[in-house]
Order: sequence, then structure tokens, then C-alpha cells
Amino acid sequence: MVSDPVADMLTRIRNASKAGFATVAVPGAKMQREIARVLKEEGYIQGYKFEEDGPGTRLDIELKPRTERGRAINGLKRISRPGLRVYARKTEIPRVLGGLGTVVLSTSHGLMSGRQALKEGLGGEVVCYIW
Repeated sequence: MVSDPVADMLTRIRNASKAGFATVAVPGAKMQREIARVLKEEGYIQGYKFEEDGPGTRLDIELKPRTERGRAINGLKRISRPGLRVYARKTEIPRVLGGLGTVVLSTSHGLMSGRQALKEGLGGEVVCYIW
């Protein structure tokens, strides 16, 4: 079975958030860096740092601390996967939890949130849902 690096990253973030960790380290491929950038722009994480150590690269993601309102990331779900790609037209961009969550799309202009893709009039591959 071939491992999906994006699903691995989302699982690590989901588990670290539920366990109350402050940071999580994931392999730092370009797709993972772009997902971290979108998460930062949408306010789900506090920050991220890209480090090259030895033969591989690492992405350290700093999660937001838990507040009285709860965690910043309550759930992450991989939608499009290597075995079943899911695409959305610019008029069919999905809404997560009635607009309370965020959809991450891979468009011809790079990775972006569903809100930004709608503003720019772009569709693309639905990477994941975040709420």
C-alpha cells in the first residue's frame, strides 16, 4: 500500500490537536508547506517553520493553544486521495459545516482556501476539510 503524505500530515495534526500538544513535526514536502500556509492564513495554526536537517526536510507546525471556547482545530478530513480524486467547479465549491469550516483546494494558481478560490473564480481539486 502506498502512503499518502498529505493524509499522514493531517492525521498528525488532528492527533496532536486532540492530545493538546503545542507543536507537531511532519515531513516538509512542498504540498505540506502549502497546506500549512493555508492553515496559517485561515487562523487554524499559530505558525510553521521549515527546517532542512540531514537527508530530509521537516515542517514544525505550532498549534494554537486551547481556550475556553475549545480547540482551533476540531477536525480534519482528507477528501481527494490518490485512489479517488475529487474536483469542484468554481460554482460547486463545497461549504464545510455551513460555512464555519474551511475547504482547501488545489487550483491552477496554487493551494488556497475555498473562500479565496470563490473570490478569484477558480475551481480545482478538493484536498481537505478543516473545522
